[in-house]
Amino acid sequence: MSRYDSNPFEEEEVNPFSDPAVRRGSGQSNYGGGSFFTTNPGSVPPATSRLSPLPPEPYDRGATIDIPLDSAKDLKAKEKELQAKEAELRKREQELKRKEDAIARAGIVIEEKNWPPYFPIIHHDIANEIPIHLQKMQYVAFTTLLGLVLCLLWNIVAVTTAWIKGEGPTIWFLSIIYFISGVPGGYVLWYRPLYCAMRTDSALKFGWFFLFYLLHIGFCIFAAVAPPIIFKGKSLA
Repeated sequence: MSRYDSNPFEEEEVNPFSDPAVRRGSGQSNYGGGSFFTTNPGSVPPATSRLSPLPPEPYDRGATIDIPLDSAKDLKAKEKELQAKEAELRKREQELKRKEDAIARAGIVIEEKNWPPYFPIIHHDIANEIPIHLQKMQYVAFTTLLGLVLCLLWNIVAVTTAWIKGEGPTIWFLSIIYFISGVPGGYVLWYRPLYCAMRTDSALKFGWFFLFYLLHIGFCIFAAVAPPIIFKGKSLA
């Protein structure tokens, strides 16, 4: 073995230009520079070349486009209109409250019709408006009014039967008049004054009640006795 043998770990020096193919292509590099690595720079378009435009998108004539029509001026006008309406409502509310306060100071009670429940025609609330120690008496008076209504209805039925059996129509018309005038008359003339007297403890209302209640009792006695004044031998009722 020679003393100056070559180093086995030494890399072999190869001249790239010794290959004829490399010498022929030495005028054009196989590697593209820049930020991107490419093996064929001929496939990359130059920087000065223009890209082909994209094809136009189809246009639909029937499509709707939302375009805001309200400008800032229109919005301000609407805002002023809403503020005016709000001020008007506030004014009406204050006026209504003023009237309610005036009615309350005058002692006027606004009553809501609540009886009978299926067809309210009158205001009637003994449990909440009449003092507890007077409620029993008021219920008795209310029962008396309902008894009057039932008696006048039964009177119509009885007189109608008598008319069918041969009696004249005069007493039938009288029974109708009694019912039409007796029911609302009894409520307005003596029951309602008693209800208000119980609720407000008014001496005037009590006096009104006693006057017309005594007149009503007197008429009922006169109609039941049937003195020979108008219809001889027959009752007015």
